[in-house]
Amino acid sequence: MRLENRIALITGAGRGIGRAIAEAYGREGAKVAVADLTLESARETVAAIEQAGGTAMALKMDVTNEEEVDVNVNYVVKQWGGLDIALANAGVQHIDPVHKLAFSDWSKVMSVHLDGAFLVTRAALRHMYQGGGGTMLYMGSVHSLEASPLKAPYVAAKHGMLGLCRAVAKEGAEHGVRSNIICPGFVRTPLVDKQIPEQARELGISEEEVISKVMLKNTVDGEFTTLEDVAELAVHLAAFPSAALTGQSIVVSHGWHMQ
Repeated sequence: MRLENRIALITGAGRGIGRAIAEAYGREGAKVAVADLTLESARETVAAIEQAGGTAMALKMDVTNEEEVDVNVNYVVKQWGGLDIALANAGVQHIDPVHKLAFSDWSKVMSVHLDGAFLVTRAALRHMYQGGGGTMLYMGSVHSLEASPLKAPYVAAKHGMLGLCRAVAKEGAEHGVRSNIICPGFVRTPLVDKQIPEQARELGISEEEVISKVMLKNTVDGEFTTLEDVAELAVHLAAFPSAALTGQSIVVSHGWHMQ
């Protein structure tokens, strides 16, 4: 098993991509702290990991709450004796053109993605530095590297997470910490399913056209990226043995973005 006896924390792991990665980490032997805004969702993921023979704990965590993040990360370290992997995955989406965008909606998206990533990173690094190293991972997006209409706060936040990842790679190197960001294309999660009708209304096209002409237009095969695709990459990055792979954005998008 590639992550045997490693201790991992994943935010936003109650469903979607976060849950898929948490379950994959559990299968690979890691102890997984499953953090989510709702404890019930976190417990569902934990139950799935334990059913498969893994070890996990559920945490209620609002990643925008500084005290809540620090308390939960400290609790994981106290219970299990350290922290080897932390993945800042929690996210939200909002669809609107910039000229109609409410500041409150902008702030919410930025806060969850970027402020949340910072708070989780800071709390994790304090323990990783003391423990002799670790792996910081971020759930970015193709939108960490290019833009799409109607998603200004999401695009800005994901670009910001790429910058944070690179800064952590530079600062963390002397402490044995690697940092990378996963940049998926569209994955059929509740977050994506919600934006299909929203974009259809805003663009005046059908939901089928949103899928074929917006979301999958620039892929090489017209296919969505799968949860399994992203989870496999997350395992690989967590298990990678050296700092030869750090500060990188790894794109998994069926060729939507090539770099």
